[in-house]
Amino acid sequence: MRPVHVEQHLIDRVGWLRAAVLGANDGLVSTASLIVGVAASAAGTSEVLVAGCAGLVAGAMSMAAGEYVSVSSQADTEKADLARERRELADDPAGEKEELARIYVDRGLDRTLALQVAEQLMAKDALGAHARDELGISDFTTARPVQAALTSAATFSAGAALPLVVALVSPADLAVYTVSAASLVFLAVLGALGAQAGGAAVPKATARVAFWGALAMAVTAGIGSLVGKAV
Repeated sequence: MRPVHVEQHLIDRVGWLRAAVLGANDGLVSTASLIVGVAASAAGTSEVLVAGCAGLVAGAMSMAAGEYVSVSSQADTEKADLARERRELADDPAGEKEELARIYVDRGLDRTLALQVAEQLMAKDALGAHARDELGISDFTTARPVQAALTSAATFSAGAALPLVVALVSPADLAVYTVSAASLVFLAVLGALGAQAGGAAVPKATARVAFWGALAMAVTAGIGSLVGKAV
């Protein structure tokens, strides 16, 4: 007896991976930029840490709320489409079978085989067949608002904690440099881990996140320095 061939695809990670990478990257970049900007204004260590902690808490809550609302909107749209498809299946099953068969014909099956495939799939799970092949909704892509919100909040907090720890152990006059340097290293590692988990090219992802992180910190450091001199 031949062993069962089991494949593990990376697409099943897309839901949580997107939220995790976005949350950690946003937490790291925004908090590091905030700390660097405040430190560049000649603020003391206590002010820098208060600003960083406030940024962490506010950012985590904002990410959770934003992800929940946006993904909930996607989920509502999916539910509405499925409800409409369910009604159409009840009102015109023959027409729905023909519609499904046309999809398979467009993908390369001859009409006779396409009708057979549509009939057999609809006999087992008509709504599931139309959701997957007509609407593009599957278990891998189904919106999960709570999962996205919790993942984003947790990963944002984890990313934001890294520059905060560096700022805590750094002298106030060196915080701009130590936080910037450490954050760039953290961003490079984050980019590499995200690329590896998603099966993407590691060098390209690493360079991408490091570039945008460096740009964000440079801009906020410049603004912080100007504001500090002005006041």
